Amino acid sequence: MKKTAYFSLLFVAISNIIFAQSIDDTFSQKKMRKDLEVFKNIRLKANSGLYKYRSEAQIDSIYLWAEKEIDKSSTYLDFYNIICQLTDFEGSLHNDTGLPERYVKNLKRESYGYFPYPIKWIDGKWIINYENNEIPLGSEIIEINGVPISEVVLNLYKYYTTDGQNITGKRIGIRTHFSRYYRFNYGQEEKFQVSFKKHTSNLEEKKTIKSVGYSEYYKRFNNRYSKAFDQIYYVDLKADEKYKYEKIDSLTGVLTVYTFSMGNETTEEHQTYLAFLDSIFSKIKTENIKHLIVDIRQNGGGTDPNDLVTYSYLTQRNFQENKQAWISFKKVPYLKYTYTKIPRFLRPLGVGKYNKMFQEDFYLAKGNRFYQGPLSDDHKIREPNKNAFTGNSYLLISPAVASAGSLFAAMVSGNENTRVIGEETMGGYYGHNGHTPLGYILPKSKIETFFSVVNLEQDVPKKGNQIYNRGIIPDYEVSQNYEDYINQKDTQMDFVLDLIKSKATE
Repeated sequence: MKKTAYFSLLFVAISNIIFAQSIDDTFSQKKMRKDLEVFKNIRLKANSGLYKYRSEAQIDSIYLWAEKEIDKSSTYLDFYNIICQLTDFEGSLHNDTGLPERYVKNLKRESYGYFPYPIKWIDGKWIINYENNEIPLGSEIIEINGVPISEVVLNLYKYYTTDGQNITGKRIGIRTHFSRYYRFNYGQEEKFQVSFKKHTSNLEEKKTIKSVGYSEYYKRFNNRYSKAFDQIYYVDLKADEKYKYEKIDSLTGVLTVYTFSMGNETTEEHQTYLAFLDSIFSKIKTENIKHLIVDIRQNGGGTDPNDLVTYSYLTQRNFQENKQAWISFKKVPYLKYTYTKIPRFLRPLGVGKYNKMFQEDFYLAKGNRFYQGPLSDDHKIREPNKNAFTGNSYLLISPAVASAGSLFAAMVSGNENTRVIGEETMGGYYGHNGHTPLGYILPKSKIETFFSVVNLEQDVPKKGNQIYNRGIIPDYEVSQNYEDYINQKDTQMDFVLDLIKSKATE
């Protein structure tokens, strides 16, 4: 028994040594070039969003950059960073590139090398978002290891994708994963020399602080100063926590929808949401509410048709989910690289139902594009609900708004009776790539890459303040200021309530 136990322990120890893989390990340029070729071919064949925000010349240029970058690269991390840059350059928030699980497990075991404190974007500055004895809470970061924080952050943008050339949404990723992204781009550091300014001080100070491990950073993030204010974005909400309505006064109400992840027509959760909307908007109509605040600042998307049903209570026009939608293939290409547990020789059978679905829905061939037909539910003309709100609506948005959340926000912001308050969303106004995700695994590195294949043009009017390659631009740009950050106050909600009061006195 003892010999067996010793042998088992020895086997586990040897296995950990052999199979534990670090992103800093060497990785041959030959393998990099093979995977780059596969990655590019998959994008060209399967990704309808490849040229949504970039010209062919721009895409060709960045792949030439990638090829030259490989000439200077020697590690797995070098190659991962190249693929992240390519993934981000396309401009789709549904793009994602990730490490294989064995590399992720090794990262989680790292005991040093990570910047020790969460940071947050407040008043146009990156500040320390953690109470500690080294750098005071709220201090503005000027430099880390001699590199201006603006340059540091710019180099980290590639790890968090957004629609078009939006950058406000990237701050969501950086406030969460700053330390991990820094480690990806700059490697592990024993210490960090930080230049900073305390709030209200013009004196630049410097302090050298020790790094922490992966787990310790995330422990500190989970105890960040702003947690009481922004934790709702990170919570796995229960069904009865995903939306609410509150009456502020006799003329004003607030509808908050944290997510559209409430199932589809076949689920009980969706039916419960429909009943909630019907009850609330009947009440709003009966009580003659004049001002309705619609708060979707934490809404990162969800499932159709929850977004569309909600919009039917906020519009006076007939509408459809999108004006057009298309994909760039008739059959799912490069099956041998697809992200699936189905053995390679069985994949043509397993993918059959998806190909059938694509061919039934996207049957109008125009060149190399396959468009949705007019009978698709996405093109169905929908009518306003009989209890649709007709007063003044105020839409609260933030950089966290994405996917179905940004589709909904774009449609509401196109209404004549709506004013939009907050910060630019990470999801686009005019369209996005969404609905159906595909995943692939690169053969040599096993890097995992995902993207959504349906190129959508949303049913929204053209507006002078909305830019094609950006998120939804608010009519009133309002973000949390420093004093409200310290006091955990809602700057944007206070602004909209003041706006309603000012309208009442006009």
